[in-house]
Amino acid sequence: MFRYAVPKFPAANVQSALEFYKNKLGFTEIFNYGDYAAIKRDAVEIHLWECQDRHIAENTACRVAVSDIETIHAEYKQAGVIHPNGALEEKPWGGREFVALDLDGNGLFFFEDKVD
Repeated sequence: MFRYAVPKFPAANVQSALEFYKNKLGFTEIFNYGDYAAIKRDAVEIHLWECQDRHIAENTACRVAVSDIETIHAEYKQAGVIHPNGALEEKPWGGREFVALDLDGNGLFFFEDKVD
Protein backbone atom coordinates (compact mmCIF):
# COMPACT_ATOMS: atom_id res chain seq x y z
CA MET A 1 0.00 0.00 0.00
CA PHE A 2 1.43 3.40 -1.02
CA ARG A 3 1.19 6.06 1.71
CA TYR A 4 2.95 9.18 0.36
CA ALA A 5 5.83 10.35 -1.81
CA VAL A 6 8.68 12.73 -1.02
CA PRO A 7 10.23 14.41 -4.07
CA LYS A 8 13.95 15.18 -4.06
CA PHE A 9 14.84 18.47 -5.74
CA PRO A 10 18.36 19.37 -6.86
CA ALA A 11 19.78 22.61 -5.46
CA ALA A 12 23.04 24.34 -6.42
CA ASN A 13 23.23 25.68 -2.86
CA VAL A 14 21.15 23.76 -0.33
CA GLN A 15 21.40 26.52 2.29
CA SER A 16 20.08 29.16 -0.14
CA ALA A 17 17.33 26.77 -1.24
CA LEU A 18 16.32 26.21 2.40
CA GLU A 19 16.03 29.95 3.00
CA PHE A 20 14.00 30.36 -0.20
CA TYR A 21 11.54 27.61 0.75
CA LYS A 22 11.18 28.99 4.27
CA ASN A 23 10.96 32.70 3.40
CA LYS A 24 9.17 32.63 0.04
CA LEU A 25 7.10 29.43 0.09
CA GLY A 26 6.24 29.13 3.80
CA PHE A 27 7.92 25.77 4.47
CA THR A 28 9.57 24.74 7.75
CA GLU A 29 12.98 23.09 7.96
CA ILE A 30 12.88 19.46 9.13
CA PHE A 31 16.59 18.68 8.98
CA ASN A 32 19.79 20.02 7.43
CA TYR A 33 22.94 17.96 6.81
CA GLY A 34 24.66 20.63 4.72
CA ASP A 35 24.41 19.05 1.27
CA TYR A 36 21.07 17.34 1.97
CA ALA A 37 18.07 18.85 3.74
CA ALA A 38 14.30 18.62 4.07
CA ILE A 39 11.45 21.09 4.37
CA LYS A 40 7.73 20.65 5.02
CA ARG A 41 4.51 22.61 4.75
CA ASP A 42 1.36 20.95 6.01
CA ALA A 43 1.47 17.40 4.57
CA VAL A 44 3.97 18.20 1.79
CA GLU A 45 7.63 17.29 2.36
CA ILE A 46 10.44 18.02 -0.11
CA HIS A 47 14.06 16.95 0.17
CA LEU A 48 16.86 19.05 -1.30
CA TRP A 49 20.17 17.62 -2.49
CA GLU A 50 23.26 19.44 -3.70
CA CYS A 51 23.62 19.38 -7.49
CA GLN A 52 25.50 21.86 -9.66
CA ASP A 53 23.79 20.86 -12.93
CA ARG A 54 20.99 23.43 -13.39
CA HIS A 55 19.64 21.44 -16.35
CA ILE A 56 18.54 18.72 -13.92
CA ALA A 57 16.60 21.20 -11.76
CA GLU A 58 15.01 22.87 -14.77
CA ASN A 59 13.62 19.46 -15.76
CA THR A 60 12.40 18.47 -12.30
CA ALA A 61 8.91 19.11 -10.97
CA CYS A 62 6.17 17.78 -8.75
CA ARG A 63 2.43 18.31 -8.49
CA VAL A 64 0.91 19.37 -5.17
CA ALA A 65 -2.80 19.03 -4.47
CA VAL A 66 -4.12 21.98 -2.46
CA SER A 67 -7.35 23.47 -1.21
CA ASP A 68 -8.13 27.19 -1.46
CA ILE A 69 -5.84 27.62 -4.45
CA GLU A 70 -6.70 31.33 -4.81
CA THR A 71 -5.17 32.13 -1.41
CA ILE A 72 -2.01 30.13 -2.11
CA HIS A 73 -1.68 31.70 -5.56
CA ALA A 74 -2.02 35.22 -4.08
CA GLU A 75 0.63 34.40 -1.44
CA TYR A 76 3.08 33.11 -4.05
CA LYS A 77 2.32 35.91 -6.49
CA GLN A 78 3.24 38.43 -3.80
CA ALA A 79 6.42 36.42 -3.10
CA GLY A 80 7.32 36.67 -6.81
CA VAL A 81 7.69 32.93 -7.40
CA ILE A 82 5.03 32.28 -10.07
CA HIS A 83 6.48 30.88 -13.31
CA PRO A 84 6.15 33.48 -16.14
CA ASN A 85 3.92 31.02 -18.03
CA GLY A 86 2.35 29.48 -14.93
CA ALA A 87 -0.63 31.70 -14.16
CA LEU A 88 -3.62 30.31 -12.31
CA GLU A 89 -6.01 28.85 -14.87
CA GLU A 90 -8.69 26.29 -15.51
CA LYS A 91 -7.26 23.18 -17.14
CA PRO A 92 -9.00 21.17 -19.89
CA TRP A 93 -8.79 18.02 -17.74
CA GLY A 94 -10.65 19.79 -14.94
CA GLY A 95 -9.58 21.77 -11.94
CA ARG A 96 -7.33 24.80 -11.59
CA GLU A 97 -3.55 24.99 -11.57
CA PHE A 98 -0.56 27.35 -11.36
CA VAL A 99 3.20 26.85 -11.38
CA ALA A 100 5.85 28.24 -9.03
CA LEU A 101 9.62 27.95 -9.49
CA ASP A 102 12.29 27.70 -6.83
CA LEU A 103 15.74 29.31 -7.05
CA ASP A 104 17.13 26.48 -9.16
CA GLY A 105 14.22 26.17 -11.58
CA ASN A 106 12.45 23.19 -10.01
CA GLY A 107 8.73 23.41 -10.80
CA LEU A 108 5.96 23.13 -8.25
CA PHE A 109 2.59 22.61 -9.93
CA PHE A 110 -0.15 23.50 -7.45
CA PHE A 111 -3.60 22.21 -8.38
CA GLU A 112 -7.09 22.04 -6.99
CA ASP A 113 -9.44 19.45 -8.41
CA LYS A 114 -12.80 20.51 -9.70
CA VAL A 115 -15.47 19.79 -7.11
CA ASP A 116 -18.84 18.73 -8.48
